[in-house]
Amino acid sequence: MEQEAPPPTPEKAAVSNPADVSVICFYFLAVIGVGLWSMCRTNRGTVGGYFLAGRNMVWWPIGASLFASNIGSGHFVGLAGMGAVNGLAVAVFEWNALFFVLLLGWLFVPVYLTAEVITMPQYLKKRFGGRRIRLYLSVISLFMYIFTKISVDMFSGAVFIQQALGWNIYVAVIALLVITTIYTVTGGLAALMYTDTVQTFVMISGAFVLMGFAFDKVGGYQGVFEKYMDAIPRRTVSPTPALYNISASCYLPREDSFHMMRDAFVSDLPWPAVILGLSMNSIWYWCSDQVIVQRCLAGKNLTHVKAGCILCGYLKLLPMFLMVMPGMISRILYPDEVACVIPEECKQICGTEVGCSNIAYPKLVVSLMPSGLRGLMLAVMLAALMSSLASIFNSSSTLFTMDIYNHLRPQARDKELLIVGRVWILLLVGISIGWIPVVQAAQGGQLFDYIQSISSYLAPPIAAIFLLGVFIKRVNEQGAFWGLVGGLAIGLARMIPEFIYGTGSCLFPSSCPRLICGVHYLYFAVIVFSTTAAIAMGISLCTSPIPDKHLHRLVFSLRHSKEQRIDLDMEEEAEAKPREAAWRQCQEQAESAAPDSERLERGLEMDDPTAASSLGKLRRCVGWFCGTDSQGEQGLTPEEKAEEQQRLADITEHPRWSRVVNLNAIAMMAFATFLWGYYA
Repeated sequence: MEQEAPPPTPEKAAVSNPADVSVICFYFLAVIGVGLWSMCRTNRGTVGGYFLAGRNMVWWPIGASLFASNIGSGHFVGLAGMGAVNGLAVAVFEWNALFFVLLLGWLFVPVYLTAEVITMPQYLKKRFGGRRIRLYLSVISLFMYIFTKISVDMFSGAVFIQQALGWNIYVAVIALLVITTIYTVTGGLAALMYTDTVQTFVMISGAFVLMGFAFDKVGGYQGVFEKYMDAIPRRTVSPTPALYNISASCYLPREDSFHMMRDAFVSDLPWPAVILGLSMNSIWYWCSDQVIVQRCLAGKNLTHVKAGCILCGYLKLLPMFLMVMPGMISRILYPDEVACVIPEECKQICGTEVGCSNIAYPKLVVSLMPSGLRGLMLAVMLAALMSSLASIFNSSSTLFTMDIYNHLRPQARDKELLIVGRVWILLLVGISIGWIPVVQAAQGGQLFDYIQSISSYLAPPIAAIFLLGVFIKRVNEQGAFWGLVGGLAIGLARMIPEFIYGTGSCLFPSSCPRLICGVHYLYFAVIVFSTTAAIAMGISLCTSPIPDKHLHRLVFSLRHSKEQRIDLDMEEEAEAKPREAAWRQCQEQAESAAPDSERLERGLEMDDPTAASSLGKLRRCVGWFCGTDSQGEQGLTPEEKAEEQQRLADITEHPRWSRVVNLNAIAMMAFATFLWGYYA
């Protein structure tokens, strides 16, 4: 081994030639054009139109949007980085999702549709009654969005931008956030789903092109398996042995790099934990997370929702070949950079001492792609970043508006809710920008491990309550709430010490006590899930059950019920009605007086009719652009609204198309099972 080799010098490959810049500009113009087209095509003036795209989306935008919302820049950076370090096994996170996206379409969405809800906390409120569960889920979901999803996407996007462009990180990220915010704030969910469709095509096309270049460089598919085990950095001896000792396990590829099912006790991804623990996280993410479920709730009917889930499932087969294997190829081609092990050199190469595996995918892009195609791949990464951020912004806006603000102000009208939702997105942008230094400082270790570990501590209680709530009628509010509290306490008991002590690295192991941090995070997810379910069932069995009259069309066994449902929170709403009526009376009295804007406009009309006309046109233009004009609120009569609501809650399917989607689902599961077995 060449221990005297000079340290690698980071390559500065800026995307600045005319071909690359032209491709990037064309991409942004295309995305903005699609967003503006969707704004003109859909009704954004109502809550249903803005947050659920009028529930009129067909299967292909649903499937593309599910995939694009899930595959952010964190996947390109995180999956490729873990592939470079640990081999193929990280693909289990993607292939596990194949089965749970079908679970979403076939078992969970029918209940959500018949429950007639917009958000997941709304469903829990109808299912269990009371306010505390809905508020708990809203707050914990917003917390996870801000400090895991947004922060991860921001960091991973910054890694790529630094490698490809050399821009100042704040300038680049702020520019992306501004563009993302514009079409998120103005367009609503329909704009997101149509732009997601365009961006899914861009992501997959660009990633296929890079995959072709990468496989060609190492001699094809077989070359990956022949050369990966020899991808070792040249410098592996510490210049300061007194400070740290570099073990061979820190730079040698794992012996089980080509196995997806690994040892149950000593491996990085134990196979029982993958099957059980990862499934707990998948139930939360794919079956009860607002970002994902909201796309399905926008479906034209249940058959379109199922077909969209199948399309998403097929697309989820691709990351193994588009991201994980290219990450392994990056280590083969650039072992001194991607697999660096000496902290001082890693700091010089990528700005962090714990390793540079996160640059695996960006390194391939800036080193292999020719001009023009390199710009296409930058557009791919920007598409992934913007699509994921836009989805999170929209869903966070929905959660905050419908479950927190509307709770505080139940008398708020649609126009007020729409404005509040847009303002909340702007606040999220500010929080995201302020969080960038924290993400940079806390990036150590593997990015995908960070995402999954945080999810394993906070998500299993939510998954357990949704699973029990949808399928077991006997679970009541007391059991669900205290199950959530107990599960959260256990999760925080592991997460907080891990943050205090740090997760450590190969060179600098964590000092966290083994009793607390020694259990693999996916095994810990099983513990949290099981404890939450046990608490919820135990307390529910010791307290009064919820009568069926409150559960019609809220649980799977009663999804086809035609009985009238008496909502558990009806008394609460009855108490709020007098307050709402009084508030509306005051508002009508205030509106009867001339508002300042109207007095100003009348004054201008007296002094200058042209100025008054210009002011009125400006107000109408702003109202159309932001979707806050009142046309959407006045379009339907009460009878038409009732008929439309009945249509939206209908889950009947055409027998022929139902058989088609069922057969496709079986075929997809069979193919996925074959791939699992082949790479196990």
